[in-house]
Order: sequence, then structure tokens, then C-alpha cells
Amino acid sequence: MSRTLVTVDPVALKPLLRGVLAFPITPYAEDGSVDLEGVRANARWLSMSGMHALVAPSGTGELFSLTPNECAAVVAATVEAVDGRMPVIAGVGFGPRVGADLARQAERDGAAAILILPPYYAHPDPEALLGYYAEIAEATSLGVLVYARDGAALAAEQLERLARDVPNLIAFKDGRGDVRVFQRLREHVSERLGADRLVWLAGAGDDLVAPYFAAGAEGFTSSLACFWPEASVELFRLAEQGDFRELARFHRRAVRPFYDLRQRRRGYEVSVMKAAMTILGHPAGPARPPLAELSDAERAELRAILARLDVPTAADRR
Repeated sequence: MSRTLVTVDPVALKPLLRGVLAFPITPYAEDGSVDLEGVRANARWLSMSGMHALVAPSGTGELFSLTPNECAAVVAATVEAVDGRMPVIAGVGFGPRVGADLARQAERDGAAAILILPPYYAHPDPEALLGYYAEIAEATSLGVLVYARDGAALAAEQLERLARDVPNLIAFKDGRGDVRVFQRLREHVSERLGADRLVWLAGAGDDLVAPYFAAGAEGFTSSLACFWPEASVELFRLAEQGDFRELARFHRRAVRPFYDLRQRRRGYEVSVMKAAMTILGHPAGPARPPLAELSDAERAELRAILARLDVPTAADRR
């Protein structure tokens, strides 16, 4: 099957990141293997839904549960299905060597950029963490985005140093949910290296778009986009316009019901999204252990939420 390979200069890619970056799930077949036809099907319709870019595989895509070969296959299948309609950002991680190998392979397969997820080690040394990000970035000519969350936390001076030393670093994605820290990081780096040095992305959830944009975010990563990209696009439109009153109304109606369910158990940030995909008729399958599955009662609750909000099904999108 032919495909269009898209290579984007890191500087030219930056404006395309100021929007919604979809975090698709990774569908599994009945035998538990990655369903690559499902990856292609989901990526194909998402690429025509108003997203600005797709990240594959991501945290929502269970990168941490995939083998390196599976990660590479997901990237290649996504690039093929998107066929140049928007940038595909390859998620990489684990450790510096595996991350670098995955970045090189993603570049060969036509990815437009690399998102470096936190390393496998939950409590890295802050200085050594800079080396982790830098080693992966050096493996590719593509633009790289660094993702900070949990133990992978950078101080303002460290992020400034990384932005000085890694020329293909183009964006910072914050997943810690600490808007105060995010604001200080953005102000520090922007004052010393220029307001356009990095693109600043909210990455702690669709439910925190408003406070992050109020603190200077320019785009956000969305797991809600897995099954309801129209809602993600509306979140971005309202946030970009600074219409925080209407954004709060939309959040209460369309976002909070899913996030209330997601927060009930660890891992539900993935499991709820995969269950919604299944209910709506998209390829999904269960999450891999150690993530928990929804109970029958929770699945019925999710089905009622989707119906009440009139979220389009896979059949509606054909």
C-alpha cells in the first residue's frame, strides 16, 4: 500500500502544534496483539476530524505496554493512514537507547516529530534526565517535544539549558497539572530565550485546558479526541479566544462527565477511552495489564453519557 511520507522542518512544524494534538488509543485484536488495521482505521478518520496532529503511540495509546517493535509498527501504520493530511508525532521513551532507536525508525517511516515521554525509571536524577532527553533528540533531525510529568520534572533553569543545548527541541508538554510551575517555566524560558523558542502545550487532561491556557499554553494534547474530536476542537476554539466563561460551561457539560469516571481508579484515563471507543463501534479492545477494566455498571454509565451528549458513532462517521 502506498503512502505519503511527510518530513517537516522543526521550525516550520511549530505553528502546527498550536492546536489540538490527538492521543489515539492502541487497539488490540482478540488474541491480544496490536490490531494494525484498527490503528489505520482510527487514524484515518481522526486525520479528517479537525485535529492539528496525531501522536502515536502515546500514553493514552499505552506506549508503556507495547514492545519497541509494536511501537514502530503503530507509527508506520498511522503515517500510512494519515497520508500527509496532518503531522504524525511519534511517541518514544523507555530509556535513552530504546528511545533513540525508536526516534530513528519513526523518522525513516515518515513521522513529522518526536514526543519524548518520561523514562521508565520513576524517580530520575534531574541532571541525568537532561541527558535522557538530549540523547534521544540527537538521534533524529526531526523536531522533538519533551513531556514532563510525575518524577520527570525539570526546573526552570534546567529547561532553559535543554532549550539552549538541543536545537531541535521545539515544544514542552506539561502533564503534572501544576499550573503555577508551568507558568513559571514558560515565563523563565521565554524571557531568556525568546517567546517563540518553544511551543507550550497543556498535557494534563482536557479538563484542565482553561487554567493552562490562562497561564500561557498554546495547544493541548487530547485523549477525549480519541472518540470525540469535535469536543476537543471546541475546547481549543474557546480557549484560543479567551472565552473562559463559555469554556467553563462547555467543560461542565461535555468534559467533566468523562473525567469524573476516569478518576475513579488508576489507569482509567486509558480504560475509559477504550471503552468509549468500543461502545461507539471503533476498533479498541481492552487495555493491557496492569490497567483495570470498567465494571459492567460503569460501562453502562459511560454508555448513557455518550448517548446523552450525542457523541457520533463509527457508523455516523462513515
